[in-house]
Amino acid sequence: MTVIATNRQAGHKYQLFDRYEAGIALRGSEVKSVREGRVNLKDSFVRIVRGEAFLLNCHISPYSHIQDIRMADPVRMRKLLLKRSEIDRLSGQIAKKGLTIVPLSVYFKKGLAKVEIAVAKGKMEFDKRETIRRRIADREAQQAIKRRK
Repeated sequence: MTVIATNRQAGHKYQLFDRYEAGIALRGSEVKSVREGRVNLKDSFVRIVRGEAFLLNCHISPYSHIQDIRMADPVRMRKLLLKRSEIDRLSGQIAKKGLTIVPLSVYFKKGLAKVEIAVAKGKMEFDKRETIRRRIADREAQQAIKRRK
């Protein structure tokens, strides 16, 4: 499994709950561009429309060796390949107020492009500060344990 891109801000901006793995329906030139690592997941999200999951605002730059650059739309809606039961479970979870679905990473698994998505709830500013405080405290505790040994 080779990770191509990660959404590093997702853990900071959101409290993450259930995680899922989904395939992505890509065009040929998009697959080549993803293999080059030209993917940006910042500000992207998943929306369920008429029983199908779509990845929105995911920027995949046009392939560098493509002839007709007009054919490539970098931020088009991309269909996510999920089982019906997973889509139903996701739609039921996001029906609750304040929950959304965010992509965490894009990677290749057995030659197929996959995206890891998670159900998330946005953090308030004080939650973000508390997370940072907790991370610093854990780091200091680990260093103290290491020094004692």
